Amino acid sequence: MYKPNKILRVVGAAAVALLFASAAYAQQPGRIRGQIEKMDGDAFLVKTRDGATLKMKIDDKTRVTALVKTTIADIKPDAYIGVAGMARPDGSIDAFSIHVLPAAIRGQGEGDRPWDARPGSSMLNTYFQSSVAAANGQMLTVKNKDGEKKVMVSGTTAVAMAAPAERSELKPGAQIIVFGSEKQPDNTVLIKSMYVGRGITPGM
Repeated sequence: MYKPNKILRVVGAAAVALLFASAAYAQQPGRIRGQIEKMDGDAFLVKTRDGATLKMKIDDKTRVTALVKTTIADIKPDAYIGVAGMARPDGSIDAFSIHVLPAAIRGQGEGDRPWDARPGSSMLNTYFQSSVAAANGQMLTVKNKDGEKKVMVSGTTAVAMAAPAERSELKPGAQIIVFGSEKQPDNTVLIKSMYVGRGITPGM
């Protein structure tokens, strides 16, 4: 039985699964973004961002991580972060989402890869170095094994930090992004790993 007040797995294990879920579930449903519409125990309805309605469920192995709103000023130098954004002509990145990854997975999944949040977008896992004021926001310097990059952060960039989540956060109105899932014989979708926004919409 699923314990109602049980903390859902540690953030480190969850985030590792989130980083590699796209490869592990290549033959199954991909990333799913949407809002929980109705809960019934460990089953719920999700309205996706493209308007579809899916029947989804969790079990005691589901890995859930919360995303909590933060600011660039709260990100410490050398923090490991994920940057979702669009490439600019000068090689920098116009970020629409930045999230601080847990120390437990530092260095795992490092690098740049295609992303499905927007056409032509990418996800860069890298290390935060510094930030300076720019004309339309802030310009970050980040660095990883592939070298240094500049990241443009504007007023519309979603900035969040990963945190442990509890089952009580999965409720109607909650915004989620599912990274790993498996379609069941009854056409429901069993969630393997996910983020839930704590009062925010996951930006990635």
